[in-house]
Amino acid sequence: MISDGFGSTSETMARSFMQELGPNTREPWSSILDSMLVGSVRTQSSNSLITDSAAGATAFSCARKSYNGAIGVDAQGIPCGTILEAAKNAGYSTGLVTTSRITHATPASFAAHVMDRDMEDLIAMHMLAKNATNGKSTVDLMFGGGLCRFLPQSDDASCRNDDSDVWQAAKDSGVTAITRRDEFDSISQSTSSVLPIIGLFSSSHMAYSIDRDSTQPSLSEMTQTALDLLDSNSEKGFFLMVEGARIDMAGHDNDPAAHVHDIIEYWRTVQKVHQFVHDNPDTLVISTSDHETGGLALGIDPEYIWYPRALKQVTKSAEQICAQLFRMQKQDVTDVIKDHVFPEYLGIDNHTQAELELVVDAMQVESGDGKHKACKHAVGGVVSKRAHIGWSTGGHTGADVGLYAYGNQMHDIRGNMENSHLGTLLAKYLGVDTSQVTSALANMSTRQLAFVRSPHIDHD
Repeated sequence: MISDGFGSTSETMARSFMQELGPNTREPWSSILDSMLVGSVRTQSSNSLITDSAAGATAFSCARKSYNGAIGVDAQGIPCGTILEAAKNAGYSTGLVTTSRITHATPASFAAHVMDRDMEDLIAMHMLAKNATNGKSTVDLMFGGGLCRFLPQSDDASCRNDDSDVWQAAKDSGVTAITRRDEFDSISQSTSSVLPIIGLFSSSHMAYSIDRDSTQPSLSEMTQTALDLLDSNSEKGFFLMVEGARIDMAGHDNDPAAHVHDIIEYWRTVQKVHQFVHDNPDTLVISTSDHETGGLALGIDPEYIWYPRALKQVTKSAEQICAQLFRMQKQDVTDVIKDHVFPEYLGIDNHTQAELELVVDAMQVESGDGKHKACKHAVGGVVSKRAHIGWSTGGHTGADVGLYAYGNQMHDIRGNMENSHLGTLLAKYLGVDTSQVTSALANMSTRQLAFVRSPHIDHD
């Protein structure tokens, strides 16, 4: 399990938030992760002391350090076999669950091999490719977002740069392909085998937990269904990677409320996996992060205090608030911020002129990339200042991250280690050899034709 962008301070923040919600705010409160803490992980990549998610996930999946942006390739750009691929070759069932696009850096690093993480058109094709040895799907189950990467550019819902209909090709090859909540619910209640299956429930990333409605399954729901399907359709066992992806994205936005709600949903997910491991003692769960995001600090000078209650009344992410504001007529924005954003979405009924100007002014400095970064930082900044929360960056930091484990042979996972060593331990636990997969990948294409990097792409 990978809690993208989740540092130890984020754990403390979410714990204090839950304590604030309780009937006795002085009563100690612990998360499921607190009971599983066994060590910490170093996060640097092969070319930087601060990793991105691609290099971080590749260190886990290939047990090798690589450069920022690398997806399933080593520091020289050569494809490296992943523990998921090796597990499949060894007879395990395999799965990927995420709240990001399924082609995003972390899940992609377990089932694709490309030179640059932004080659998502090629990643989509890699992830649905058949195993060269047995002709079966390498990934038996994929749940997440990112449908637009699988549709031909002739489709209005597509974000591909070519005419490949990867979605239809998957269905034609026997993959169960679903996009709707009712289809997911039906699959969840099914007793028959539906593997291989891909379920993509949003065009791009799935909604933040704070914004999610009933049309999208939650991370914990997707994970429970994945556990049930893989467990009932595997004779040897299974390898499942689960990512709480949007924890990281809220950190990039410096949005403390969205950050904390996605952490709480990740805890719910860990609780379900923990229960599965408890019921199946021959199973192991490991949870860690690829890096910390935001440089989160609880407390800002000069007072020794922070206020979790400032996050309690927030009902929408900065991402959704800003998207709504940018759809409006400019002459209406200021009144909407005063009359709706502050009181209804942020729970602020006594906003200051400085807070109003901060958000209004931020909307004037957008770069045209559609990401609304200045606006999101301004909205998150208003809440953060009231909570006495600080952020050192809108990017990643080089901090070590927590290592958590529970179950069979967990005693082997202890102390402080490099991220790549954790990959080695995973391969050892599964009894798989990634070098054989690496040899088989020697002639794989790792470059997307006519690829041009967008100047506005953020590396999460």
